[in-house]
Amino acid sequence: MALFDCHRQKMGRITLSHLSLWKRCCTALTPFHKADGIACQSMTNREEDVLHEDLDPTGTKSGSIEVLENNNNSNIQIPKRKFAIMLAYCGRGYHGMQMDITRPNFPTIESTLISALIQAQCIPEIFFMQMKQLKFQRCARTDKGVSALGQLVSVRLLPSSNTVEKINSHLPPEIAVIDMKRVTKGFCPKKMCDKRSYSYMLPTYALSGCAPSTPDSSFRLPREDFHNINNLLSFYKGTHNFHNFTSRKVFQDPSSFRHMLDLSCSEPFVLHGIEFAQIHVTGQSFMLYQIRKMVGLIIAVAQGIVPADFLPQCMQMETVNIPPAPGLGLLLERVHFDWYNKRYGGDGFHQPISWEKTLPFVSVFWKERILPEILEGELENLSMAFWIEKLKLHNFIVFKDI
Repeated sequence: MALFDCHRQKMGRITLSHLSLWKRCCTALTPFHKADGIACQSMTNREEDVLHEDLDPTGTKSGSIEVLENNNNSNIQIPKRKFAIMLAYCGRGYHGMQMDITRPNFPTIESTLISALIQAQCIPEIFFMQMKQLKFQRCARTDKGVSALGQLVSVRLLPSSNTVEKINSHLPPEIAVIDMKRVTKGFCPKKMCDKRSYSYMLPTYALSGCAPSTPDSSFRLPREDFHNINNLLSFYKGTHNFHNFTSRKVFQDPSSFRHMLDLSCSEPFVLHGIEFAQIHVTGQSFMLYQIRKMVGLIIAVAQGIVPADFLPQCMQMETVNIPPAPGLGLLLERVHFDWYNKRYGGDGFHQPISWEKTLPFVSVFWKERILPEILEGELENLSMAFWIEKLKLHNFIVFKDI
């Protein structure tokens, strides 16, 4: 009460006791003033964060970059915010997805994309050979000649406006950035991807032992053979040891086990007079050459080169030499992030990774960029026909492990 009683007293001479009292009063109130200041600053920062998120990759908030000084006394901007880049590409003419810094003369999808990111001023040029410092990660590694309609990579980017348009202006027509999404700092596309969906397009004469060895406009896949192919594909469903369906893997390696969710052969369709079909494969993850070897073994059974009971034998300890089918018809259709979308997609800061809005663009890209290459490879270059001729001479010797 002494603190408030002093205001009721008649104003008189200020003594040392009065000064001591006011000093204690100010000291007591200081934490409340500081707390109010921190709360106001926190609200301001929160508003800035929300505004930046509304801008998505176009924001220019200073917290999105880190400035370092190099040896030449010039500043280098280090991106701090991570984005998911959604891609479509035709793999013909490229040596796969992954960039190989030891072979700079071999064009890959990644090396072409990174060059475009540099030209669009999304990343500093100094990081071209050190993309790990920008947390660059891919969701799936496609082989040489394999295409994609739903590939995804993540990387830290500098803030910019019209980012997608800028990047695409520096990309060749067979590679396109479909969309970009702001993702969490710890986002890892390889680990956070729930499943991956592929398709393999091939002429139906490859799926029947009674078919001609080259494209024939009069051939149509018998219904019995169609159902037989789907029965064979169902064997792959579930968890199996796929050590024979990749390279440099042994039966004892736990990573040889993969879980396949769904496999089927679509109804045949006719293009330019030739009948085609698509084999659809969805699994949690895949190894190098795995899908191509899975398709190659199905074709070998359909052609009567190996018996149907050879499939379970390939899952056993013995080493089997399975040839991979051509990469021309293989397509990465989509990568799925169901868990991530459920956990972070609605938090107000990060967007869900969804492909629904990209379907119109993807449909046009498929018809204009990928499908013509597959048709040319099959109808003019006879890719599958030549491969089947080699398949008939292939040695499926089973080597007993010692």
